[in-house]
Amino acid sequence: MSILASNLIRWPQKQPWAFLLIATAVWWGLYQGLIPFSEAVVAALPVERQSHLGNSLQFFFYDTPKVLLLLTGVVFVMGMVNTYFTPERTRALLAGRTHGVANVMASALGVVTPFCSCSSVPLFIGFVQARVPLGVTFSFLIMAPMVDAVALSLLFSLFGWKIAALYLGFGMALGVIAGLVMGALKQEQYLEDWVRDMPQVTADADLQQLTLAERIAAGMAAVRDIVGKVWPYVLGGIAVGAGIHGYVPQAFLASFMGNDAAWWSVPLAVVMGVPMYANTAGILPVIEALTAKGAAMGTALAFMMSVVALSLPEMIILRKVLKLRLMATFVGIVATGILAVGFIFNAIL
Repeated sequence: MSILASNLIRWPQKQPWAFLLIATAVWWGLYQGLIPFSEAVVAALPVERQSHLGNSLQFFFYDTPKVLLLLTGVVFVMGMVNTYFTPERTRALLAGRTHGVANVMASALGVVTPFCSCSSVPLFIGFVQARVPLGVTFSFLIMAPMVDAVALSLLFSLFGWKIAALYLGFGMALGVIAGLVMGALKQEQYLEDWVRDMPQVTADADLQQLTLAERIAAGMAAVRDIVGKVWPYVLGGIAVGAGIHGYVPQAFLASFMGNDAAWWSVPLAVVMGVPMYANTAGILPVIEALTAKGAAMGTALAFMMSVVALSLPEMIILRKVLKLRLMATFVGIVATGILAVGFIFNAIL
């Protein structure tokens, strides 16, 4: 057994292409069997399939492996991709760029780098230390947690390519415009003194060339690190979504989150999302359940964006970096952008 386990561990290093092909085939086979699996599990339980509990359990046993499979696959691929985008290389790409171009680049880099709202703050400090313009650093800070590859993959799986593409487009616009506004306000003096006084560092790109086997190892390490940390949030989010799916009356949610709800439904969703903390993988099953019950897509997405981009833990960490005036400006601009996205989604869908 130990020899077999040892060979399995060394397999990606010895035959990386064979490993990728077989792993992809296994992943696809598991994904295709999710619906029969969830129905079989519920059928084996002493519950009525069409009951509230039966619907909730089917949702849970279908969405849990689906989200975890998607999360594992996307994190693995992005772990390999991110061997090309180390923090040092990211800083090097942004340092010395002009406004506008740098904001677009920072927003795009936020999409392909797997930083949550809290872990992106240390990189924000590194950008400041490398003398990347403040507005550009905010474009990255906004985009990194809000529009990443995991979010886009799950949105595509749950809602289709149109919703995913619209979310990407509006999210990119929010990151670029908010960063440009923050840069135009010239509020560098409202960084905390210890941040402004840090010695400047040279943004030097890491040009190390890795083999395919090493990139696979990086992808597997990313799965262990990221999926290993977020799976409790995923289960919690899916459990909440399952409860909403099975028990919350459709008319109740539609009354204050549906397309015919009052104008204040979008601001209310943003305010409700700020005290919470979750990543996109944990919150998207809740969004799926909300929209299935009649919640308007724009209102639900505004709620999600406030959870991942304006979370309370991120604000607490940012307070160590930003003075109150700058933090209030950041929150105000991002919240305004999220409100605009929510209203526009509701208007066009």
